[in-house]
Amino acid sequence: MLSRFRSVARGLRRTSPFHILGKLQSLELASRAAERNAELAGWNTKVMGSALASRLYEAGLAGHLAPLPPEPVETGFGGRLCRQEDIESHWLRHWCGQIGFIPMYHRKVWEDCYALQALHERGMMAPGRRGLGFAVGAEWLPSFLAARGAEILATDIDANDLRARNWIETDQHGGRVETIFKPGLIDLDTFNERVSMRAVDMNTIPEDLHGGFDFLWSICSLEHCGSIRQGLDFVVESMKCLRPGGVAVHTTEFNMSPTGPTLEEGVTVLFQRHHIEELGTRLAQAGHRMLPMDYDTGTGILDQFVDLPPYPGNDSPLAIPEAPHLRLSIQGLVSTSIGFIIEKGR
Repeated sequence: MLSRFRSVARGLRRTSPFHILGKLQSLELASRAAERNAELAGWNTKVMGSALASRLYEAGLAGHLAPLPPEPVETGFGGRLCRQEDIESHWLRHWCGQIGFIPMYHRKVWEDCYALQALHERGMMAPGRRGLGFAVGAEWLPSFLAARGAEILATDIDANDLRARNWIETDQHGGRVETIFKPGLIDLDTFNERVSMRAVDMNTIPEDLHGGFDFLWSICSLEHCGSIRQGLDFVVESMKCLRPGGVAVHTTEFNMSPTGPTLEEGVTVLFQRHHIEELGTRLAQAGHRMLPMDYDTGTGILDQFVDLPPYPGNDSPLAIPEAPHLRLSIQGLVSTSIGFIIEKGR
């Protein structure tokens, strides 16, 4: 071993500093090229996904050309994963037409429509109903539900909390009328009459909110509570805010791999099937009922497409076309949105 080191040392003495520098520069260029090629591979993926989605849009299955049915339809579903067939369905396209969305192949469109469908089927969009929204950000739901006659308490984390900084900087914090008032859905006087706002930490729900609401919801929020455990605890604790027979609707980030690694703690966590099943058990023990879950991942071509970073709002060396976004990579984990519905025990 010693002789080998001596041989290397003699070789270095015979090599000029410029030659060594050139080798290092070549290695650096090769590393940059590999990184650049990875970016271009992601770009190519988005282009191909965009081409696939464009054909479906042109066929009128979704997008600007899709019909927007004026009347809702009953589905009878419970919990489920976001799927391509949902974007192309009567129920989702109806709510897109009502709220002013385009039925795009994007899981965020699915999340809002899923919550509206669940609340509609349980008669919660009506005068006399009282609803509680957690971490509402810039959602359209407070304005939409208030326009249907419901009284809404829209909550979000205190603006002075350091955890709110990112949401404020991206204009996604729900602590202001300007953020959640949607003039296309409701006039300002009616909004002010039916919608109130309050700072609430999802990890510490105030006791004075207990038992005061017919329904509650959270849209892609409980994964930001700090950990998987805190997210599950929030769902269980929030049931105390409902009156007997009330309903809770939640959507969140879901790791499609039932086993293996996931994101357990941090700004964003990823729930897996066993976490949702554990939640169902905890809720049953507390006297509540989670509606049956459908874990079918779908058979559409876009159910197999995984969007890659950068996502809209991120820096990118190239303009990004409109790629389908039903599945995405979060730190290399294939993820999507999941929704579930809970009925409070009487």
